[in-house]
Amino acid sequence: MRPRTWVLLLAALFALMQLATVEGRDTPDSKNYVSYALSLTGADKREAAAATIDHYCAGKAAMAHRAQLVDVVRFHAPDPAPRVLEECREQEWRQVEARLAAGDTAGHTVPFMPERFMRIFEVRPGYPLVLAPFVALLGVTWGVWTAGVLITCAGGVLAYLVLRTLAAPVPLALTGMALYLVLPCGTTAMRPMTEGLMLALTLAALWGCALVLGGTRPRAGLALVAGALFALFTVKHSQALFLGACLAAAGVAVAVRRRWRGIPAGRGPVALCVVGCAGALGTVLMSRLLEYPSVSDSVQDLLTGHFARPDRERPWAEFFQLQGNFWMEWARRQLWEPFFVAALAAGVLGARRRPAFGVFLAAAACTGILNQAGHPDINIWGDRLITLAWLLPVLGVPLLLEPVLRRAVVPAQGAPAEPVG
Repeated sequence: MRPRTWVLLLAALFALMQLATVEGRDTPDSKNYVSYALSLTGADKREAAAATIDHYCAGKAAMAHRAQLVDVVRFHAPDPAPRVLEECREQEWRQVEARLAAGDTAGHTVPFMPERFMRIFEVRPGYPLVLAPFVALLGVTWGVWTAGVLITCAGGVLAYLVLRTLAAPVPLALTGMALYLVLPCGTTAMRPMTEGLMLALTLAALWGCALVLGGTRPRAGLALVAGALFALFTVKHSQALFLGACLAAAGVAVAVRRRWRGIPAGRGPVALCVVGCAGALGTVLMSRLLEYPSVSDSVQDLLTGHFARPDRERPWAEFFQLQGNFWMEWARRQLWEPFFVAALAAGVLGARRRPAFGVFLAAAACTGILNQAGHPDINIWGDRLITLAWLLPVLGVPLLLEPVLRRAVVPAQGAPAEPVG
């Protein structure tokens, strides 16, 4: 079969697998994005609240039903789903009604939480804009599921395209796509959250880096990186800042390394450094101009349980103390179950086969570490904040396997003759 047929087959297989769990992927924050999307379709606050609460509570009821079926003590008891559904609806409506009655009706999101907390989601229109046409056409449940499948598959296709641009044979490029779908990247991207788009846009930026470093289409590559950074600003502006800064640092590192070895730095790394700096600086300036929530607001949100308690008087001292505690516990858990660390190590070894691009790949993966460092919460929904670091093994492991494949079979017909540096 042609490569595109294999790509479509992998995507279709992934979509079929996701039919096993249509409901029950939501996190508490998913309500904010879904209600935002519904408001963009023309729904008023109460209509958006009703549809969002029904969807969220149906997911909780589905999870309770599945848990009941495998409970070794209560599997023969009555189905808890109706009770969970009713209790969830009552609780959510109680909070929303109180805030609507108090006049908290500004913005696009339904006031599930205090206004100061909801402001964080009001400045993230990117994911709701993508979600809106799907919920308008298919309803909330199937619209959210369909959007998740398409966003996740788009990330897998981008992983394939990055590896092909790096001159990886077709089987290894398909391996990268499969890794993206089966590793936590795919699981996290399927949640109704911003992470799926963040992963896809970061991969789009890496594809641009590969095009620039390979010298095949440098202008298109730079435009792709710039476009990805701009889109990331609308999805989650902190990620645009992290990625821009990390790509700029990677460009400097590659240029200095080449100079150290007596090799011309080349225009590619310098141009990517300039675009990264422009993205980071533009993010800071636009955030201040639009009066987005500040870093201090984010720290207070973390330390006060989403502003449920008074602001901390010494937030930064407490934040850095929490950082130390978090990373010590995180390291302990990784040593206990070191799959993630082993995958990162394999990704690093593979990235070394494309030294210049490998630096940019490591830089993009570091944004996951920075994202997690900004929210040192050890219990935050399946390590979703650090998921971007999984891009390192997704693209690095296929490159690590390249010598094995090239010794075993003839390289795929049509693969570029020289790998990207």
